[in-house]
Order: sequence, then C-alpha cells, then structure tokens
Amino acid sequence: MELPTLSGQGHLADVVPSVLATLGVRGCVNTLDLPESAGACVLLIDGLGAELLRDHAADAPVLAELARATLTVGCPSTTVAGLAAIGTGLASGEHGMAGYTFEVPGCGVLNALRWREHPGGGELDLRPEDVQPLPTTFERAAAAGVEAVVVSDAKFAKSPLTRAVQRGGTYRGVYAMGDLAAETLRTLRESPGFCYAYHSQLDELGHRYGPGSPAWVMQLRQVDRLVESLVDGLPPGRLLAVVADHGMVALDENVIDFDATPELQAGVRALGGDPRVRNVYTEPGATEDVLAAWCAVLGERAWVARRDEAIAAGWLGPRVSGRVRPRFGDVIAAARDDFGMLRRTAEPLESALIGQHGSLTPAEQLVPLAIAHR
Repeated sequence: MELPTLSGQGHLADVVPSVLATLGVRGCVNTLDLPESAGACVLLIDGLGAELLRDHAADAPVLAELARATLTVGCPSTTVAGLAAIGTGLASGEHGMAGYTFEVPGCGVLNALRWREHPGGGELDLRPEDVQPLPTTFERAAAAGVEAVVVSDAKFAKSPLTRAVQRGGTYRGVYAMGDLAAETLRTLRESPGFCYAYHSQLDELGHRYGPGSPAWVMQLRQVDRLVESLVDGLPPGRLLAVVADHGMVALDENVIDFDATPELQAGVRALGGDPRVRNVYTEPGATEDVLAAWCAVLGERAWVARRDEAIAAGWLGPRVSGRVRPRFGDVIAAARDDFGMLRRTAEPLESALIGQHGSLTPAEQLVPLAIAHR
C-alpha cells in the first residue's frame, strides 16, 4: 500500500514563530504571512479539526468567518505532539514528544500526559527538561524581551508536560471559559507581548460522545462565543490567531484489540501511541517479521511502515534528530478510515472512548487557522 506523504502545507509548528516574527523577535520567520502586531495571542482549541469546523460552520459562525487557512499537524496528530509543536516551533521529529505514549530509551514507555510509566502507572525518573531539552518558543520570546504568558487550566500549571513544552512563560491558571476569556483579554490589554491560551473541553467531549454529537456541538457553540468575546475585546494593534492541535474521528465497530491478538504481539517488546497510531517497538532482529504480521492482520485498514519509510514520507517533519529517532516505533501503524487499534486490557479507559485521533487522515491532520486583527 502506498504511504501518504505529509509536506507542502503550512504546519502547526509555524504558528508561534510566525507570531513572534510579527513582534520583532529575531530569528523567527513569518511563514504564515500574519499581519504585523503590537501584541498577539494564540488560542488553541483542543480537537477542532478543519473538517469538523467546515461541517459545523453554522454552529461556529465567528470561527468559520475568521478561518483563512488550514494547517497540517504532523504525526502523531495528538495533543502532546501538538502542544510541543506550539511550544517549540518544531515538528515531532525534532521536539521528540512522540505521542500520547512513547518509549524513552533506557527508561521505558512514558505516558506524556500523566508522566507515568505506561501501562501500569509507575513513576519514571524523567525530568521534563531532559525529555524535551530544546528552547521553547516562550523562552525565545522572553530572551528577546517579549513577555510570554500562558493562560490555561490551573491544574496544569506545574505539570511535567507544561515544564517540557511551555517553560519560560508566566503561567496564569484559570478554571472555566469565563476567566479564560477575561484573563486573555487582560493580558492583551496590559502587555505588548505574546499570550498563549488553551481550551480543552471540546476535545474531552469529542472523546466521550464523539465529534459531531449533540454535546460536542453545544460545546462548539460555546467555543465560538469565546472567540467572539475575544474578538470584540481585542485591543488596537493586537492579533488573535485561533488554531487546533488535531481533528478527530469516531471509531466504528471495525477495531482490533492488540491484547487479544497473538499475531500482532509476536516479536513486539513494547507498544506506544494510541488507538489511531501505534509505535511498535520490536525485539532485536524481529522488525521485518513484525512488519509482515501487522501488514497481514491489518490489511487495508491501516498504513504500516518501517520507521525509515515513515521518515522518508515526511510523517515526522522535515528533520528527525538522532536523539528523537528511537522514540518512534521500529514499525509505525497509522489507522485509515474509522479503524482503531485498541488495548482493552492494558488501556481500558482509552479503548472505551468514541472519538479518537493520532493518524494521517485529513480529518485528523488538518486544523483551521483563524485570524482576527485590529
């Protein structure tokens, strides 16, 4: 099966460097051709794919009107990698936050949201600054004399993932959509710098009820009201860029359970990723046998590639560092259509979710870029 390629389009990793370029930060390039500004905010709506916004434009008229382009998010199309793309200005092949779960050589498989061993939940002695050692976009802004502020859920303020990809920014914790809007506008009024704001609940409802479900649509309407409030209150000279970290699909009954499929387990020493994209770490010398088995069992339901093939197809971005390379599976399997690769024993909570993301389909890869400027 021919592998899809990811190239030739604006990337989520381009957003913050483009914004910082409009603020005069040296070394940053405005590849997205954003308007010059005296201060800017990037608002990330977790889980809002471009296809979902297109299909539900009537429920989000402000966002639909402001949308000016679509970006690709790269592989894996999941929150950890997306937040790292925003936080470093780089694709996954360089920042190395290789998904919801991924192997850190010599340490085990890391659940990057919980910062625990996966599966099992045991502690791992991993400093976030070691897992992601590259300068963040917030540190780059601060070094250039541009104040950088993160407006996000208060419970994430001291999380390891925040330390890994958002260090260097002043963290202002919020509790609901109301103070997210109020704190973002206060920051834009009081500071001529860079503000990053984050809303997570659309993604949460998409996982639980499915993208496009009544609950998801109602939340989208509230998100649109949030954006409208920010646009209405945007001070003169300020820029608002609204993006997302990935889209989402609803799984159908066409799924497979790794934990109940011996053919998929043979030669596999560890498994990472999530139900839509799997990093398959093989026993020494077993890669070709594992590749053949996964291709045979999954068939047309997934793209299955050696790591080198995935890199050549641009899945991990234009460059892949030697530090990061081993974090991606010797074999990578990316689901097509509505297929999912579950682990009902090892990952019961994740396997029960209706909405999923992580793979290479347009529904997951493409996100909107909406712009407002005064």
